[in-house]
Amino acid sequence: MRPLRIGTRGSQLALWQARTVAAMLEQQGYDDELVIIKTAGDRLQEAQLSEVGGKRLFVKEIEDALLSGDIDLAVHSAKDLPALLPDGLELAAVLRREDPRDALVLPGGGEPMDLATAAARIGDSPTIGTSSVRRIAQLAALLPRARFAPIRGNVDTRLRKLDAGGFDALVLASAGMKRLGFGARISAPIPPADCVPAPGQGIVAMEIRSDDQVTRSRLQPINDDMAGIALAAERALVAALGGGCQLPLGALALPVSGELDMHAIVSSVDGRRSVRRQAHGLISDPVELGQRLADELVAGGAAALLDEVRNAQGPVEGSY
Repeated sequence: MRPLRIGTRGSQLALWQARTVAAMLEQQGYDDELVIIKTAGDRLQEAQLSEVGGKRLFVKEIEDALLSGDIDLAVHSAKDLPALLPDGLELAAVLRREDPRDALVLPGGGEPMDLATAAARIGDSPTIGTSSVRRIAQLAALLPRARFAPIRGNVDTRLRKLDAGGFDALVLASAGMKRLGFGARISAPIPPADCVPAPGQGIVAMEIRSDDQVTRSRLQPINDDMAGIALAAERALVAALGGGCQLPLGALALPVSGELDMHAIVSSVDGRRSVRRQAHGLISDPVELGQRLADELVAGGAAALLDEVRNAQGPVEGSY
């Protein structure tokens, strides 16, 4: 039996994710090998994602390799996946969700603090490094005089730029920081009430060909059911809102008392207008919850806000 070929990007976090999946499969008795694929997103390190096609650029070449049979499964950060997958591909499994919150990171590290204390430390008009329109839109309401500047690259590269004085703070995903051993550098986790995370944030997803029953069966023992349920709700909401490129859209579904509690927000790019809704639903039907919450957002005016963003960005395909 030939080894399972696992497709992945070559970034630090992508390799951590792929190696974690590989190790779990090896514990199940399967041989595997990593196939590192350079994507357009990796080649365009200096470009703004919203200008060159969004986060879809981080998955296209990997999905092409999957469709052509060059790899057997692809490992992704779930938040990088487009709302609709190519015909012939599907998500077969996910790992347990890591902390889904965003994090404010100050130069030099230090003791963790709450968000209000961290915000006071960086002053009234800080320069904050982030390339996410979602984060900018939500944090602009919290820090109205902040200047948001794009930053990309591996986590350690971003931290070096921060510590060298290029920024007053960074906003990064807590999950990536913790998985790569930088959890101690998180100055303040950002509560979802202040910045709703990206759909799928903190979840590692495994994508396969729809007709590949062998790989599907091998992945089932490492699948985390609850993370998969939350992801299904969040992706259903994005699909119901029409998907798109980089959008100021946040969604987070969490199990609470036997139900699924879901929060979502759609903002204008400048953060001055937003529609926020919350809903509860059955764990057994996460798609219904995501679609219902999307309908409530639309009823509150979210569709008009998203259309403004799409019209400004042009017809590119990507993620949120």
